[in-house]
Amino acid sequence: MTALDMLGRHLSWDGVRAGVIGIGTSGFAAADTLLHLGARVTVLAESADDRQREKAALLEVLGARVRIGPDATRDLPTDVDLVVTSPGVPPTSAVLGAAAARGVPVWGEVELAWRLRDPESPGVWLCVTGTNGKTTTVRMLDSVLRAAGLASIACGNVGLPVVEAVMDPAPYAVYAVELSSFQLHYTTSMSAHAAAVLNVAEDHLDWYPSMAAYAADKGRIYHRVRSACVYNVADPETERLVREADVTDGARAVGFTLGTPRVGTVGVVEDVLADRAFIDEREHSAAELCTVDDLASPAPHFVANALAAAALARSVGVPTTAVREGLRAFVPDPHRIADLGEVAGVRFVDDSKATNPHAAASSLQAFDPVVWVAGGLAKGARFDSLVTAVRDRLRGVVLLGRDRDVIAAALSRHAPDVRVIDVAGDDTSVMDRVVGAATDLARPGDTVLLAPGCASMDLFANYGARGDAFAEAVRRLRDR
Repeated sequence: MTALDMLGRHLSWDGVRAGVIGIGTSGFAAADTLLHLGARVTVLAESADDRQREKAALLEVLGARVRIGPDATRDLPTDVDLVVTSPGVPPTSAVLGAAAARGVPVWGEVELAWRLRDPESPGVWLCVTGTNGKTTTVRMLDSVLRAAGLASIACGNVGLPVVEAVMDPAPYAVYAVELSSFQLHYTTSMSAHAAAVLNVAEDHLDWYPSMAAYAADKGRIYHRVRSACVYNVADPETERLVREADVTDGARAVGFTLGTPRVGTVGVVEDVLADRAFIDEREHSAAELCTVDDLASPAPHFVANALAAAALARSVGVPTTAVREGLRAFVPDPHRIADLGEVAGVRFVDDSKATNPHAAASSLQAFDPVVWVAGGLAKGARFDSLVTAVRDRLRGVVLLGRDRDVIAAALSRHAPDVRVIDVAGDDTSVMDRVVGAATDLARPGDTVLLAPGCASMDLFANYGARGDAFAEAVRRLRDR
């Protein structure tokens, strides 16, 4: 054990020379916390927008050294003996390569947060990862925990950075933590009470060398889990990750399924979400958690998220009444299967958050027939499996964005009879033409679904801006 391993929130970090990589949300939170603890902090960022430069100026006032620019992350200052990196920085970057060559420990902000828990009130960590559904599940979980009267906070890749949540003077009883694969890559000592991997599908292959490497980082969430490893019965990869995890003695596997639950799982019986994992009489019966009608959406992936959230909450003893109350109260964030209403008998739905093929497939399977609006930055993903799975639901497809040809090729191979309209354009005004084309394809009773299967940054600032543009185009269509 090194001197760094012995440090915590109640010890002085004076003499620790920390390099923080990145000045985004997690980078700023880490730097600010380390300064508060007494460390000497150097912030290195390849670039920064205006808001991040304001944060950088504040850190300088607090005593940090800040270097921003293309040269800032090409090497590591010689006086740094700990690196805390932002999650989006790949391990192949020059600055992290320099840290590895010199034997300098590299932590993520989540790792720092775990080490800074209050030993007298550490709280319970319930952690969620997966290619899709993380934010929805964590927010559902937080709603359920609050319905049970617990002091809970949603944090991590959603909401507050974990280190800020942990350092709050009024400690939380439960932390509902969303973790991306990038965050997990730089997390080594975390030991959650319970954790869930919702699904594992092709994504971020512009960051990872292989799907195996991506899945391995997802699986890190299960390591040292103390109570329950929640996995998706319909996704064998999640169960494999549980089987390979080095968990604490006594931890058990708990599956969630859209089918009838077997012993040790939660699932659906007719329209009832049911628990056969956390009740004493689970061999012969199940406890009702809520009904599908209690949820904001009956979409299969939404129901699956609710089951995962319920399982995590039940692992800390939340009663079934609070599960029902919390799930009833939950309202999805914008741009997640958001119903925009009907125009001339055609329903429009904004699921701009579906930024990879797996998410798009989940969304598409909730509607039939559907006019699919897709395209953007594919991030190295392929669409053959998606098209094969949903082709019978497709009335037509409208494509936009830089990598629309990738989707068009998959449609040509696997759904050659489906009509496709390619909408070219390199500015946000393209969305009016997209909605117009979708309207030409749709018939009364159909759904026009924006589920792009791609990232948005080729045309839009983020998926939210893309969804807003779609909603505005639908509004203009309605007002004609």
